[in-house]
Amino acid sequence: MLPMRVLFIHQNFPGQFRHVAAAMAASGHDVSALAEAQNPPIAGVKLFRYPAPEMSQEAQAAAHPYLRRLETHVRRAQMVARAAAQLRQQGYRPDLIVSHIGWGESLFMRDIFPQARIVLHCEYFFRAQGGDVGFDPIYGEMTLDTMARTRMLNTGQLVQLEAADWGMAPTLWQRSRYPEWVQDKMSVIHEGVDTIAINPDGPAGFTLPDGRSFRRGDPLVTYTARHLEAYRGFHHFMEALVTLQKLRPDAHAVVVGGSRGAYGGPPPGGGTWREWVLKKVDGRLDLSRVHFFDWLRHDQLHTLFRVSAAHVYLTFPFVLSWSVLEAMACGAAVLGSATTPVQEVIADGVNGRLVDFFDSDAIAHALADMLANPAALVPLRAAARASVVEHYDLQSRCLPQLVTLLEGMVGSASGPG
Repeated sequence: MLPMRVLFIHQNFPGQFRHVAAAMAASGHDVSALAEAQNPPIAGVKLFRYPAPEMSQEAQAAAHPYLRRLETHVRRAQMVARAAAQLRQQGYRPDLIVSHIGWGESLFMRDIFPQARIVLHCEYFFRAQGGDVGFDPIYGEMTLDTMARTRMLNTGQLVQLEAADWGMAPTLWQRSRYPEWVQDKMSVIHEGVDTIAINPDGPAGFTLPDGRSFRRGDPLVTYTARHLEAYRGFHHFMEALVTLQKLRPDAHAVVVGGSRGAYGGPPPGGGTWREWVLKKVDGRLDLSRVHFFDWLRHDQLHTLFRVSAAHVYLTFPFVLSWSVLEAMACGAAVLGSATTPVQEVIADGVNGRLVDFFDSDAIAHALADMLANPAALVPLRAAARASVVEHYDLQSRCLPQLVTLLEGMVGSASGPG
């Protein structure tokens, strides 16, 4: 096909667009990106920046609580629109705009580039039932205020979707959260896992800062999350460790995740979830056998997955973490929560194990069983990797699908041609 002008919009570009932007540029398309952040460049991709939106504490306080998210989206969209208008004044006219929906950046793109085709990366549509909201009673009872605020969280998304030509969601469950009229023009394509680089065959020794090392076969339980918080089951995992340490006095755990920030709100009484959980298990958990890391390099994380005797992934019904797929690609034996996003990728007893998100005792006993029977996990480990290669492999599946989708948008009267 003829080369086209493609504009990616993502406040922290490249984000989810790293591989597809590079592939489009390598295919001969004129690829640009509009972002707030200045990240390392991608070959063939021109980066334009917009200034960070400003919102004073007074303005935040003045906004209706239901509208604060929309206010931040509009302010960001305004910065993006001004930067895009400058590009237009310089003669730039994209054929295709690909934007993440989550921060409101494409709210005004249809007004600036009316002829462009617009595709949105659609991550999560908020609802008061069946998802994260109201899932765990630790956040309190569901109220009318909660339901109203949740409904209003989607305002910016709905405005962007109305002006867009197509959408793409990483998983079937994430697409299912959107209204039916949106699902009709939405493809399910994951951003992909590089299973060539992420594999079971790399280094398999993990060393702690104090010099202690773990290797394959050691009774090591692992847990990773962007944030240590209730949304990723951190409170139930740590409670499970109390029981596991009694069942397996030789077991250790490596826990990776930041203490600050969270998808959900703070714990009861404020502070961080790590502080709150550690107070709850104080005196019952031997912390000399629990090793915390705020962050690990990607290659270190993959090494940890290879060494892990059992990797725990718990989540609310929410966005599926990339870490669980990468753990499976490394051949980890995953114990996941029996929540809808996880059930889409793990079949209990086939390519992993599933357990009730809320049942810390069941989590502990499942982990003890996995540590006691490593031979039984060998086929699960192989099946875990095979399922990721089959459904989420970057080079053979996801990236070709993404490129085909985007190239098919230009010249089509409706969706991808």
